[in-house]
Amino acid sequence: MIHKTVPFPSRLKQPISPFLRTDPVVHARNQHRWEGPLDEVSLSRYERDGFLWFEGFFNQERMLPFFEELKEMANDEKLNKSGRVIHDPNTGEIRSVFGMHELSENFSRLTRDPRILGMVRQLLGSEVYIHQSRINDKYGFEGSGFDWHSDFETWHAEDGMPRMRAVSASLMLTDNNEFNGPLMLIPGSHHYFVPCLGETPDLNWRESLKAQQVGVPDRDSLAKLAERGGIEAPKGPAGSLLLFECNTLHASNTNMSPWPRSNLFFVYNSVENTLGEPYSAKRERPEHLAARENCSPLSMHDDFPELANQGVPPLQSRRVSRAKI
Repeated sequence: MIHKTVPFPSRLKQPISPFLRTDPVVHARNQHRWEGPLDEVSLSRYERDGFLWFEGFFNQERMLPFFEELKEMANDEKLNKSGRVIHDPNTGEIRSVFGMHELSENFSRLTRDPRILGMVRQLLGSEVYIHQSRINDKYGFEGSGFDWHSDFETWHAEDGMPRMRAVSASLMLTDNNEFNGPLMLIPGSHHYFVPCLGETPDLNWRESLKAQQVGVPDRDSLAKLAERGGIEAPKGPAGSLLLFECNTLHASNTNMSPWPRSNLFFVYNSVENTLGEPYSAKRERPEHLAARENCSPLSMHDDFPELANQGVPPLQSRRVSRAKI
């Protein structure tokens, strides 16, 4: 069922102009703003740019078991035939695996890492749960790119996420460099909601996860936002971490290098922002794309009991050089 009143109208027949968001970017307010590992510099940068970059957040050795597990999944015939695995439309290789925190205990434990969980709780101003988790994989010489989009636009239109109160944590399982299709972001684009043209086809996710056609901003709006904020592509070794706000416009190019690019994504949503009916789609997407059944708050203490009564030390994000276009 499609809502009659849509807070963030999109998937339209006629274009309307981008408009300023009214939702806060950092949801922890007043004295609670500093109750977490991020300092005021990092919080202000996140509010300004819509993302934070932590090069070498984990050591590279810690990432190796996860990459090995991904390779095992590639050989799992049953998993490959399930709806959780999306194959590259050009090569047939694995493009994405969804519901990673349900498939792997190692990945599930990583979602509750105290430093990451402390930051997203601070940014969202509440307890959180996993809305979606996935691996995006790009094989060397072959991996296709992802067109420009706002995740929130999709989650609002197709999943019924009410407000902009979610954060994606992207963890690099392999080195990300300028040649293998790193994630690109438009700083400051999260301050605007860009309505998109084209009604949502029924069962749209079956095609959109391979190559997105609906929910892509128009080029004129993209050009204006990029002219204002530039484009940044954080690059670094395996173990680096990117936190980005749900409405930040992002994309990535085809992998033209011989080196694979594998990134893990955990999407944290506020427990006060759970999903309703889709705003611009006829039916809900599957659970592994948009959690509705398991929205229990994540706890770090189950896996990290030694931190139950300890604070998490402050963290500072690193600047990323900005490329104007």
